[in-house]
Amino acid sequence: MSRLDHRLEPDSEVRRFEVINGAMGRRRWSADERAQILEESLAPGAVVSAVARRHGLTPQQLFTWRREARKRAEAETLSFVPVVVAPEPADAKGPKPPRSKRRAPRRRTAAIELEAAGVTVRICDGASAATIAAVVGALKGAS
Repeated sequence: MSRLDHRLEPDSEVRRFEVINGAMGRRRWSADERAQILEESLAPGAVVSAVARRHGLTPQQLFTWRREARKRAEAETLSFVPVVVAPEPADAKGPKPPRSKRRAPRRRTAAIELEAAGVTVRICDGASAATIAAVVGALKGAS
């Protein structure tokens, strides 16, 4: 008897009989189907496990899709912007007078200037890496 040739006993009762045709394996979802399911799961008040059940997914699989989508979105927002190096303005008064032995307090100039959504942030030279990281983190959190 082959694997597919199963016979039922004459007096046995069959409650459910299921025939599966085609190749078994992972179901492939198109990008449009995934996007529709993700959008449905991100709607206000949506329950992820209910959305997953409705589409024949496990909640873990849908959470994985959501995490991957979030990572892709974050990667797309992180990009380089053009840098403009502006020359120092020339003094209109002519040559500078000779320096005295005592050092005058050094005037700090902006070493990094960020413009985002109409706001300009200037980070002076000599700023610590922690300060710069905190400023960039605050800008990312605000957008």
